[in-house]
Amino acid sequence: MPRPLGPLPLARSAVDRDGVSRTRDSLFDELLADESTRMLPLWNGRVLTTDDAGCPRLRLFRVDEVTSALTRVYLGRTLEDGPDEPAGTPVILSVLTDAAAGELQPDESSWRGLRDLATSLSDRDAGLVTESVAVANWHASHTHCPRCGTPTVVEHGGWMRRCFVDNNEIFPRTDPAVIMRVLDEDDRILLGSNALWENNRWSLLAGFVEAGESFEDAVVREVEEESGVLVTDPQYLGSQPWPFPASVMIGMEARAVAGHTELRPDGEEILALRWFSRDDIWRQRDDILLPGGSSIAHAIVRDWYGGPLDQPPAEAA
Repeated sequence: MPRPLGPLPLARSAVDRDGVSRTRDSLFDELLADESTRMLPLWNGRVLTTDDAGCPRLRLFRVDEVTSALTRVYLGRTLEDGPDEPAGTPVILSVLTDAAAGELQPDESSWRGLRDLATSLSDRDAGLVTESVAVANWHASHTHCPRCGTPTVVEHGGWMRRCFVDNNEIFPRTDPAVIMRVLDEDDRILLGSNALWENNRWSLLAGFVEAGESFEDAVVREVEEESGVLVTDPQYLGSQPWPFPASVMIGMEARAVAGHTELRPDGEEILALRWFSRDDIWRQRDDILLPGGSSIAHAIVRDWYGGPLDQPPAEAA
């Protein structure tokens, strides 16, 4: 049985989401009157950071410094001390318009995205930004009632939208997707090249879980659909949110069935497939691009490889 993955960049958090407080109608009035409350501005999925001993740290603002927002969401209370914010600090997400973002920080290059920051943020900051990006994406795509098309109103501290015509309550949704480490009899890993990527980029096979389907069944189906390979005994490795825009990635491992390892890319989504040994990864490191450090795919490949991907594997050292 494979061992669980270690800490994943976007699965880290030091935030108490404080769901009980969301139901109070007076919540935002109370928070905005509290001098300890901090605002987390978000613009086009990006945040502001400051340098802290060579590492980026999330910039949180006083209430009077961020006075306008498209949407506000109560993110909860921090569980770690920050330089200016003790544990227990309440934090509100403020999704900004272009104009409001320009007033707060005119230099667009100062606004940074989660993919670039994920591996270098603290647990507190990683949790706050991941939560913010996910819920902001949900709000952007659920402005109207799916039943009647009426504009919805935001309630429960930003964690629910309600249609005031049919009283339909809409909550944030997350789409589960499996991502698979498929290994053959020689312990080689199966990697594919997606039609949307550069020709030399390779990663694990992945796909959304369908209605009425288990994670294990999704692994078997997706691998066969995308590669023609039959796999057995899917095992759970770990998971992390992937709010681009609204997924959670469920890492799995499965073994290819002997005699059913011929590779047949579908030619539409997957253009090429290859079995890689650890030595292949090392020898071709200058010619192939592997998953970025913020992704669970990187963690899964690194775990199989046995160490950092920019160093030789133990067997080749």
